[in-house]
Amino acid sequence: MRSRGPAGLTLSRLSPAPGRLWPAAILGFLLTISTGAAQDKQKVWDSGPYSFSDELGGFRITGVSGKGTRQDPIVIQEELRSATPITLTIRAIRPVIPFDPSGDYVSGILYMRVVTMNNSGHPWQEFQFELQKILGEPSTFSDGLSFDQRDPEPEHVSSSNFAKFERLLEPYDRLLFSQGKIDPKKSGEFEFLITDYTPRWAFYIVQDPRIPST
Repeated sequence: MRSRGPAGLTLSRLSPAPGRLWPAAILGFLLTISTGAAQDKQKVWDSGPYSFSDELGGFRITGVSGKGTRQDPIVIQEELRSATPITLTIRAIRPVIPFDPSGDYVSGILYMRVVTMNNSGHPWQEFQFELQKILGEPSTFSDGLSFDQRDPEPEHVSSSNFAKFERLLEPYDRLLFSQGKIDPKKSGEFEFLITDYTPRWAFYIVQDPRIPST
């Protein structure tokens, strides 16, 4: 049986003739493919009491840090490859201790900063976040998960690129940023507070960049 190498290449077809060595250029090419494939397999990042995954596709997480407290928010660095919605998967990896201030446990309070690079080739004129407790189903007002719905005038929502935000709390939990732009190959930052008073072991954030209508 023929073995298959990086990117599905059949190694027997690429093997050098007996007594000959691989040219340096070919070795470098194969190493680049192998390294890229290994990087693409990096799907889960642990930080604080949660893990963060780009496993549902359409984007790539490039870094995660922080504990999720006000002083040390979770910072997600990511690259979006298109102007279509993508979904970030968040899972609890520590025990639940409601309202614990240390950031070492799932407390129901999660401060986040998302740093998003626009690699879609299109300018984004709006950007929306939506919370989901069950994948594909909107988070309702009564399920405990929200963008801090108990505070009528939230202080922890901001963006580096958009001047306005709007929370849509029913029938969805959405946060829409507008009056701004993120150009291709540029990055934008978003900060917000997520509260979950009936914590689940997993929930999702759908991110939806909006492009100008033609």
